[in-house]
Amino acid sequence: MSPGAGSGVTQAPVAGDQGGKPKPNSRIRNGIVVVAVAAIVWFLPVPHGLTVAAWRLFGIFLATLVGLILQPLPLGAMAFLGLTVCALAKLLTPQQAVAGFGSTTIWLIVAAFLFARGFLKTGLGRRVAYLMMRRLGDSTLKLAYALAFTDLIMSPAMPSATARVGGVLFPITRGLCSGFQSEPGATARRMGTYLMQAVYQCDNIVCAMFLTSMAANPMVAAFAQKTVGVEITWQTWALATSIPGLLTILGIPYLLFKLSPPELKNTPEAKGIADTELARLGPMSRAEKLVASVFFGCLLLWCTGSLNKIDPTVVAMLGVVAMVLTGVLDWKDILEEKGAWDTMIWMGSLMTLADGLVRIGFIPWFAKSVSGGLAGIPWVWALLILIIVYFYAHYAFASMTVHTTAMYVPFLSVAAAAGGPRLLVALSLGFLAPLSGGLTHFAGAGAPIYFGAGYVSQTEWWRNGFIVALLNLVVFVGAGAIWWKIIGLW
Repeated sequence: MSPGAGSGVTQAPVAGDQGGKPKPNSRIRNGIVVVAVAAIVWFLPVPHGLTVAAWRLFGIFLATLVGLILQPLPLGAMAFLGLTVCALAKLLTPQQAVAGFGSTTIWLIVAAFLFARGFLKTGLGRRVAYLMMRRLGDSTLKLAYALAFTDLIMSPAMPSATARVGGVLFPITRGLCSGFQSEPGATARRMGTYLMQAVYQCDNIVCAMFLTSMAANPMVAAFAQKTVGVEITWQTWALATSIPGLLTILGIPYLLFKLSPPELKNTPEAKGIADTELARLGPMSRAEKLVASVFFGCLLLWCTGSLNKIDPTVVAMLGVVAMVLTGVLDWKDILEEKGAWDTMIWMGSLMTLADGLVRIGFIPWFAKSVSGGLAGIPWVWALLILIIVYFYAHYAFASMTVHTTAMYVPFLSVAAAAGGPRLLVALSLGFLAPLSGGLTHFAGAGAPIYFGAGYVSQTEWWRNGFIVALLNLVVFVGAGAIWWKIIGLW
């Protein structure tokens, strides 16, 4: 049986990293909680050292974050509502309220989403996956590595984890399981229990490896610039994650192979399946060749940004224009890419609110207050404490993006105030949300897709997720720290 054939698998929706949505009957209750949070902070006494405006802006920001977690409204609507309330209360001027939508970071993500549509529309992503499967698919362990490195190859041009791991890799993974007679239930452990976990857990590392591999990463770069004055370039991010990221991707499939060993370990038929699917796809189309050429051209320009002086956003825009001019994408494709425009709304709103907290004085006050509790502690130990708290706080989040939005700026401010090298602090905290994305079955947009396939129990998912996340943390804090010392981050 070929992947996807007869398995009832449909392509996962391509969307931003938003996690699950509440049931309709819970939205009113969740909305009341959001309003209550804003009202409580609004009427509480203003802490010493803060202005009334700063305290009230924080209250609306906090209520917005609670709304992003509880989701009485969709993520974009919730963020835009918070921004509108701030403007209505005159905590932000109209000009300040819309300033975030002009950020180059926002347009980098929009362009990258549009770029990713070319991968999906032409079928290039599926072709790459089957090519990797044909080369490395004679064992279940090698299949996991093939899918993981396919994800890695696509990630610089696909900022939506859902698009990659859900829209491209999940149908193939699910079809492979069916092709080898591994279905939810009695035959789940034949292959599916292992493969579903391996593909998803590796994607969390992939999300951390490039500035353009997850929607929250450019937000991290923008926050770092505005909060502590550090510029994070595409090549700096990629260089910093290269060694710890590759080490972790190499380790995760093998670790899970021991934790959830598949009954079927040799899969010589996989190469035949890949050959069948590639034959069905036929020769590489003109559109696929164009997308591949544009992708490698953009990758080259991103990697040589320090020499060519072309802004990464302009590079991504150039890629989109190239695909439009060559007919790979038409204007209807641009207009229908809902993920891009939804991301623009919520990210622009959240960046504006977070920037307002810095500008109005709340973040500097918070950093000074908290850093007082770390007084006398060497910055290395202070940063380690912050990293551990930040990392395991993801148990409370259903979205990597919301986790980043809620915690990155205040933790960055505290770590920098404790004396940590600013570029090191900005990058190490920026990697944490995706690295902790495998802790639960609701930790990110891809998790419900893979867990919902029915191959892995919640107990096994949480147990293995904790162990894999611990591996991620140890490798990035341990081997990563050594690598970052070598390349001069501290």
